[in-house]
Amino acid sequence: MSAPSPAALVTGSTRGIGRAVAARLATDGYRVVLHGRADGPVAAAALGALAGTGHAFVAADLAAPDAPERLFAAAVAAAGRIDLLVNNAGIYEEAPFSAPSLAAWRAAWRRTLQVNLDAAADLAYLMVQHVRGRGGKIVQVASRAAFRGETDFPAYGVSKAGMVNLTICLARALAAERIYAYTVAPGWTATDMARASMTDEAAVLGQIPFGRMAAPEEVAAVVSFLARAEADYLTGITIDVNGASYFR
Repeated sequence: MSAPSPAALVTGSTRGIGRAVAARLATDGYRVVLHGRADGPVAAAALGALAGTGHAFVAADLAAPDAPERLFAAAVAAAGRIDLLVNNAGIYEEAPFSAPSLAAWRAAWRRTLQVNLDAAADLAYLMVQHVRGRGGKIVQVASRAAFRGETDFPAYGVSKAGMVNLTICLARALAAERIYAYTVAPGWTATDMARASMTDEAAVLGQIPFGRMAAPEEVAAVVSFLARAEADYLTGITIDVNGASYFR
């Protein structure tokens, strides 16, 4: 009897970059566990659009501290095993240094760090325990903001910088166990979340030599490459996908 095809958990995968990543991995032969905050028509459409069979959807609000453990357990139950974790879920919430009160600042800061970084770290920990002895891969979807910083969304920039360093820590600690970690750092990408936060599209496009935002599928193609064995020796790397709009 042949071994089952590999399985991937992609968080925040009913829209935008996450949906494109899930679609690409399904085309690559993965059984994909999609994740979103709630079940519904959007989740059903994303699930139904995946190539192949054996896919599943799990709902979890990663703003809740206990959600990562429940999500990972449900994903393993649905797929039998997870070979690739893609930490893509994230929020982009305005919280400038001019916030009206410490309480307002703290609420936005903690919510952003919980969803974008703490949940990713918890899922990475759970993934490591799950694949010990056989190997696996973790890909973080960070952002150009990890290096460039943010003025009105500082918690977002800090959370994404944390993801980059989390990848480095995972890579150094676990390469000998064949557990590999990578970061993809997109710039402006044509998603609903990006467009909702964009106040001046012309100014944004003026920063990008290509004159356009990235397509989610272009980010997904990088994740697809990192998921392959050919990328094993690149563990710890961050790949920028920003159309030459930022260099470091």
